[in-house]
Amino acid sequence: MAFNILIVDDSSIVRSVIIKTLTLAKIPFGEIYQAENGAVALEIIDKEWIDLVFADINMPVMGGIEMLEKIRENPESKSLPVIIVSTEGSTTRIEQLKAKGVSAYIRKPFTPEDLRDAVLTTMGEIGNE
Repeated sequence: MAFNILIVDDSSIVRSVIIKTLTLAKIPFGEIYQAENGAVALEIIDKEWIDLVFADINMPVMGGIEMLEKIRENPESKSLPVIIVSTEGSTTRIEQLKAKGVSAYIRKPFTPEDLRDAVLTTMGEIGNE
C-alpha cells in the first residue's frame, strides 16, 4: 500500500532529506506533497487525499502545533496521522504534543530506521513488511 505523504517544514533542505530518507527506508509512497508552513499544509489537506503528515514545530506563518490543532478540530481530518519531526525534544513538549494527538515524534537528526519505524508503527504496518 502506498501512502500519500505531506511534509511540512520551512526548510526545503529538511523536506528533501525526509523524502530521501523515506526512499532509503523503503516506505511505499504515492504522492509527496510539500508545504513550507502549517497554513499551506491545511490548504493541501483540504484539496488532496493525504494519508500521513510529517511536520516541524517551529515555522513562520503557522507552526506545527497550531496546524495540528486545526487538523484535529476538522471532522474530515481529525484522525489524520501526524508525525512531528523536530530538534525540540523536551519531555514536557513531547507529552504536550501527544496530548494533542501527535502519532509519533522523531528528533532531528534522524536515521532512515527512525523514520521507517515511526511510519510503520503509525500506519499499523508492522509485521506486514
